[in-house]
Amino acid sequence: MSGPPRNFSGREIVNVLTSFSYRKDRQRGSHAILKYTNPDTGEVRTVTVPLHDRVKIGTLQSIADQCGAEDFDAWCRWIDDHR
Repeated sequence: MSGPPRNFSGREIVNVLTSFSYRKDRQRGSHAILKYTNPDTGEVRTVTVPLHDRVKIGTLQSIADQCGAEDFDAWCRWIDDHR
């Protein structure tokens, strides 16, 4: 059995996150810096996404962690479902 898709471009990830209340804060070189404010707690998350054609697996895991994902495979499926 194969796992969830993991072949995402940085732009696809940014597009999904921005459609779910993340806002593009700024860009540094080839990296988009996104912010998310939790409406309940006011906690602010900063997520850095490289705008590469294909984001490497370790980087994907880091982005998922920055998003607060508890289950990496479920996070990848969520990105895939919304791209």
